[in-house]
Amino acid sequence: MLYYFNRLLTFIIIFGGMDMEPQKKLLMIVNPRAGRSKPRGPLYDAAAALCDAGYLLRIRRTTAAGDAARIAAQEGGDYDTVVAVGGDGTLNDVISGIQTLKTPPAVGYLPQGSTNDFAASLEIPSDPVQAAEAIVRSQGRALDIGRWNERCFAYVACFGAFTRTSYSAPQEAKNILGHFAYILEGVKDLNSLRPYRVRLTADGEVLDGDYLFGAVCNSTSIGGLMKLDPERGGLDDGKFELLLIPSPKTPLELQNLMLALLNQHYDSEGLVFRHISSLHLETEEDLPWSLDGEYAPSTPSVDIVNRQGALRILL
Repeated sequence: MLYYFNRLLTFIIIFGGMDMEPQKKLLMIVNPRAGRSKPRGPLYDAAAALCDAGYLLRIRRTTAAGDAARIAAQEGGDYDTVVAVGGDGTLNDVISGIQTLKTPPAVGYLPQGSTNDFAASLEIPSDPVQAAEAIVRSQGRALDIGRWNERCFAYVACFGAFTRTSYSAPQEAKNILGHFAYILEGVKDLNSLRPYRVRLTADGEVLDGDYLFGAVCNSTSIGGLMKLDPERGGLDDGKFELLLIPSPKTPLELQNLMLALLNQHYDSEGLVFRHISSLHLETEEDLPWSLDGEYAPSTPSVDIVNRQGALRILL
């Protein structure tokens, strides 16, 4: 069924736009596993909307992890716009791929994942047709992205408690349950909740300590589990928001930390909240990371840098 969907969609795009002279070329990279429980009809309509706007479209479907980044890197330079169709992980791959190009094309996003944190931060419509129409109307907006050693992230790099949840929740469960799938998977981490000892410097400030969780983000939502007030930081100001949750020493401290998080009081005593442009972290522990919900293996040293305005996105 999926094969015929893609063949038919390609047919519609190629032959539906032949009566006009295309002015722009658009590469659409589709993750067919994302949002499989959603109806596919709106994607037909989204493709038609892009065709009607004068785009000459090419559809590329991913079949394995890393395909979106590879396709974007190898083919993205031939297009004016590359559109990611999938979840935040697909968007991460597309951005990572085009950032290897000398002149990266503009990026569009048709969110089809289960949480779509970054899309929510940017107020990208969840309806594919509305998102496509926004791409057509947009003049483009420059956004910051992050460099995590040699990898990119669009909106969050995090470690510690519940980090595993973002990349280990089964895709099928995320398609059906959305945020609840992350919560169910996160419960499994409770028994192994422990602090990680790190040496950390953020914009010259030393913040060494034992932390349950840390996140460097450029978004109003972190991993589908926590929310940030949009007024706390812009997405194009050259700054990340850094949130660190120290290991509590007493049950009362733990209670206060949980209340602060639930009430979004990130400036509360006990939490560490900063606006930063760079971070250096060292650890001797096994400390895996999540980059936009995708797994990043533990490494003894991590450098994170804000690349201000490096992404041009149509929304």
